[in-house]
Amino acid sequence: MIQKIANEIKSKLKENARILTQDQKERMLKILNSSNPNFNTYALKLSEIEKIVKDVFKENNASFDDSIEIFKILLKSNINDEKFAGFFFINRFKKHFDEQTINLFHDALFESCDTWALCDSSVIRVIGPFLSKYDKLAKKTIEKWSHSENLWIRRASMVILLKIISLKKDFDASYVFNLVEKMLSYNEDYIQKGIGWLLKTCSKYKPDIIFNYLEENKKNLPRLILRYASEKLPKEKRELILKKI
Repeated sequence: MIQKIANEIKSKLKENARILTQDQKERMLKILNSSNPNFNTYALKLSEIEKIVKDVFKENNASFDDSIEIFKILLKSNINDEKFAGFFFINRFKKHFDEQTINLFHDALFESCDTWALCDSSVIRVIGPFLSKYDKLAKKTIEKWSHSENLWIRRASMVILLKIISLKKDFDASYVFNLVEKMLSYNEDYIQKGIGWLLKTCSKYKPDIIFNYLEENKKNLPRLILRYASEKLPKEKRELILKKI
């Protein structure tokens, strides 16, 4: 049954693949910027993938244990849409999630994540909403993931936190800034953009605190971070942050 369900999902995704021109395909590949030389995509919207998964789920009597194996099969795929489908399928069993499931997600992302899109969307749609209900486990996960040697796991630690902040519409400034300081030791663009995104999310709820942090630290923060982090601040404050020192 497990392989049958996985194959059915793969087949339906392929049947619904968008037909792209060469220019469209090259543009999409450039945007996704996968580290996988065998990367491929059907260019489906996440809502389309989710609907296909939902339909297949309804047609089959799968268990949570089955979903874990289906998740593992789909995450190993070179096709972007199939990886997303793996997350959407196991998310049908979110009531069964626990710390072991978080460890499963960690290992899957460590081994199979090859784009910022999979990293971010898996956290925003699946991992983050679950962890938002369990503060202790969320902090434990963020702490562990933020020390990873893997770029995407480190980025995911920040996306987990910003998703939780978005849901709670509040944040502990010292906790956020401690994570930011830790992440500043890494110079990858995707980490710096993640820092900026985290601070931008925080600025929606406590703009003065974020403005003050950016203003006080702008001499030491890369301009990429300053640009992203100040996007939601009032125009005059954004201009102050980006003003040449």
